[in-house]
Amino acid sequence: MRFADIIGNAEVAKALASMADSGRVAHAMLMYENEGCGALALALAYVQYLNCSNPHDGDSCGECPSCRQMSKLIHPDVHYVFPVNKGPKTSDDKPTSESYIQYWRELAIANPYFVEADLQKAIGIESKNGLIAVAEAKSIISKLSLTAVADGYKAVIFYLPEKMNQETANRLLKMVEEPPEKTLFIFITHAPEKVLQTIFSRCQSIRVMPLTKDEAAQVKALNPFDDREEYNLFMDLFSDLMNAIVARDLMAALECGEVVAALDSREKQKAFCAFAGECIRKIFMIQQNMPQIAGVAEEEQEFYSAMAGKCGKGFCSKSITNIEKVVAMIDRNVSSKILFCDLVNRMFLSV
Repeated sequence: MRFADIIGNAEVAKALASMADSGRVAHAMLMYENEGCGALALALAYVQYLNCSNPHDGDSCGECPSCRQMSKLIHPDVHYVFPVNKGPKTSDDKPTSESYIQYWRELAIANPYFVEADLQKAIGIESKNGLIAVAEAKSIISKLSLTAVADGYKAVIFYLPEKMNQETANRLLKMVEEPPEKTLFIFITHAPEKVLQTIFSRCQSIRVMPLTKDEAAQVKALNPFDDREEYNLFMDLFSDLMNAIVARDLMAALECGEVVAALDSREKQKAFCAFAGECIRKIFMIQQNMPQIAGVAEEEQEFYSAMAGKCGKGFCSKSITNIEKVVAMIDRNVSSKILFCDLVNRMFLSV
């Protein structure tokens, strides 16, 4: 991955190249982004640039042995950590990222802008929460204790460090704080407030900005898991829910909540929450007489306009807050039936 290949965040790419050129390379860096905005692509391009044999014009050459290895995610001195769990694609009792590295490579090469749900689908743990457990820390410490294969930087790219438990963080803390010479830790998070403070405080933070509408469209075209069928399912569910709520039909609304609770994975339930939140944002924009920035498709304008007229002024803000609470509770393994029943009741009362 070269900086030139990255969609959006040109200023961040320029800053990373400048850091490398000046020799001011932070040993621990935290990139925080809205999901799918390119932090992983930036991290890969940065490490490739640092290890390139012939960098020029603020970018890696893309042709030297190091660049070729990075393009296939097989550089021997670059390691990847991401949330995992037991699943059908590995027989390991205590799986680590290495157990699923083949599937990580396939996914990240095809689309480095993937989201967590894509990763879980790729490694076959859609119905479980991914974790970064202590076995991962032991594996990384062992790898970093070895001499570098090439004459460059060793790097560990952590995807979603907020999934790391306290014991894992404690094991890694000294290594992050005082790493071996020319060793980097790059943490990529979607929720910096959830990253353990012991790790957060030792990192240089970089904000990866949200993509523009055109950039998001380019990224969407890369996604091998992009599925119009899922969009249609979520839209049907949301429209049925809203129609039941504004019609004051509580039983029909609760039935919609049960359908969401029965979705086949927690990540899909969270994906529906994100979708519903975006739909409610569109309703709010129309209520504020700003339809031009609502981003409503032509075929859906009638639905959103009707909902904007039928919902009270406080409905959108209250519903967004309640949806965010549901997402947090899903991560804590609270019963989905209870969560979505409560959410529907709250939306029904606030309409």
